[in-house]
Amino acid sequence: MIKFFNTLSHKIEPFHSIKKNEVKLYTCGPTVYDYPHIGNYRAYIFEDLLKRFLVFMGYNVTHVMNITDVDDKTIRGADKEGISLKEYTGKFIDAFYRDLNTLNISKADHYPRATENIPEMVHMVKSLCKKGYAYEKDGSYYFNISKFKDYGKLSKINLDGLKSSVRIDSDEYEKESVHDFALWKAGKKGEPAWDTDLGFGRPGWHIECSVMSSKYLGDTFDIHCGGVDNIFPHHENEIAQSEAHSGKKFVHYWLHCHHLIVNGDKMSKSKGNCFTINDLLRRKVDPLALRLLLLSTHYRKTLNFTFKALEQSQSALDRLKDFLYELNNRPIKPGENKSIQGLIERMQRKFIAGLSDNLNISSALTAIFESIKKINILLTKGAVFKKDAENIISSLRSLDKVLAILPPKEKKDLTEKIHKKIEERNKARKERDFKLADKIRDDLLEQGILLEDTESGVRWKFQKNVNSDK
Repeated sequence: MIKFFNTLSHKIEPFHSIKKNEVKLYTCGPTVYDYPHIGNYRAYIFEDLLKRFLVFMGYNVTHVMNITDVDDKTIRGADKEGISLKEYTGKFIDAFYRDLNTLNISKADHYPRATENIPEMVHMVKSLCKKGYAYEKDGSYYFNISKFKDYGKLSKINLDGLKSSVRIDSDEYEKESVHDFALWKAGKKGEPAWDTDLGFGRPGWHIECSVMSSKYLGDTFDIHCGGVDNIFPHHENEIAQSEAHSGKKFVHYWLHCHHLIVNGDKMSKSKGNCFTINDLLRRKVDPLALRLLLLSTHYRKTLNFTFKALEQSQSALDRLKDFLYELNNRPIKPGENKSIQGLIERMQRKFIAGLSDNLNISSALTAIFESIKKINILLTKGAVFKKDAENIISSLRSLDKVLAILPPKEKKDLTEKIHKKIEERNKARKERDFKLADKIRDDLLEQGILLEDTESGVRWKFQKNVNSDK
């Protein structure tokens, strides 16, 4: 049985999808006013782990991730650079898609943009006004939270200090502020705006997600994810306006990811510790090791990013890749050791049990690496046979559909030209021409082929090269 911690009930609950074997999932995407940083991707990778695990367990997942391309911050950024909102946000959207690919984050089914859903937002605001939950003031429209009796049920915020009709226009405001929030903002000189039935203006941030989620997933859906900083006010406001509009429960399960810090400190550009994916690629960081690090701490715990932790993640990934390499390339006798099938099955059961327990990633990874340790001992004793190796590789590749930390399967064949280069290097080493040998090795590495000198001779691996410029 799969269980998740539901922020709404504040307890771990068995997961039951609304429709059998189907899950409708909404995850808060980027606000494209800057290049996303590793803190953003910690959340996106947690959500990817969740989705991949649900698919692995047989669910058909429909995934929607919004792109907020109009809000206070995007408008300020475009104005500062003196360019259009679309031009300003476009470069960050492109970078976001590149990063998803770099980190093996599976694509959502839909990436709706706020600017492409203005009519639907106008419709929801008009509906809220008609039902008495919203009102107009000086061309802007606000949600009256005193009219929604369940306001605060997600965040458990204290409503004692609530004052009727105190309004706030800012998209992001103090976490202690409990005010009527803007659904639609009257147009201001120099800001992008739309001519609608509500007047000339633009949407508030909160209405955007309510509209885009319901458009693709319906008035009620299974899971909504985001960072803990979204619980209030953003997700609290989403619930209020969505349920006031539809009269139905908005979301059944709310899953929230905790923060990422760097060397024990909050990320800040002024501290120089706010890293984008491209910043780390310039440091020659393996993106798959980065992915492993970002998913290896439980999503409900704060993740402390350090370069030492990244090195440890790389070492763990290398152990896994070297293990697979040995199984693929070591001379192994035909046959089968039936006890190994038992090891494989236990690994799979523990892996699934770990992730079923509120995505306990530590337990799932331990199941894999403990099994590798045991099988390695058998491998050195010659107790692993050809059929065993095939079964182990197949199992690990299957589990990696959830983790997505392994490179694609290596091709077995090199071109004749590459083989000649390796032979040329072997000859140079025998003749102690190490300068030439090193040059050939470096040239091959540039082509994505890593040479390793072992006691039994030289061996090679395909190594994924990442060349990214933003």
